[in-house]
Amino acid sequence: MNASAKTDGTRPVEAARPAEWSLRSAGPSDVETIVELRAIVMRPDLERLGRFDEHRVRQRLRDSFSPRHTSVVMADGAFAGSVTLRPAEDGWWLEHFYLDPALHGRGLGSAVLRSLLRRTDADGAPVRLNVLQGSPARRLYERLGFTVVAEDPVDVFMLRAPAAR
Repeated sequence: MNASAKTDGTRPVEAARPAEWSLRSAGPSDVETIVELRAIVMRPDLERLGRFDEHRVRQRLRDSFSPRHTSVVMADGAFAGSVTLRPAEDGWWLEHFYLDPALHGRGLGSAVLRSLLRRTDADGAPVRLNVLQGSPARRLYERLGFTVVAEDPVDVFMLRAPAAR
């Protein structure tokens, strides 16, 4: 399935910068669309790290999918990605943040992340995430205030303290 195609008949996201974006709550029926996008987005980094597995890349999301904490990113009325903001004992975990590759580098990821961080800042809570070693997404996270707290050969673990109000 094309990552930018919706199964509900809405038009795919076009390559131009999205004029408008929004988040909507995910539902159980969104899991397979997000699973396929995850496989597409993560494949280059996982292959570079020698860890790509067609089944595992999809099953890991199916096993951890939480519609309650996941939002679907819509751009110009079409599916564009997903993001999970899961509460943790000491703040939040940002997970499963995937955007259609046709939209990378156009500011959508920054806009979505800034919106979520305004919410976590209002709570006065830190946000944690992990990103694959060598992933270009790390630059986005660093630009928005995440710092490295640990890393291993596969993952970089990052933390962002809440912004002062």
